[in-house]
Amino acid sequence: RMLNSEDIAAIEARLAELKLEHRDLDDVIQRLTETPVQDQLQMQRLKKRKLLVKDQISLLERQLTPDISA
Repeated sequence: RMLNSEDIAAIEARLAELKLEHRDLDDVIQRLTETPVQDQLQMQRLKKRKLLVKDQISLLERQLTPDISA
């Protein structure tokens, strides 16, 4: 089905939120790697969350960009 302007606006807003969260997670992970004592479990959780957010970003971007070959 075709996306209407409200759908597109909602997806773009969610994309912006996810990209911000992804950047924030990246910053936190970077800071944690610089500390001498790392919480490995917390680091694993953050990296897993970052991957999940990246997957969600990719999914939403694909919704906004229809497959030309379809």
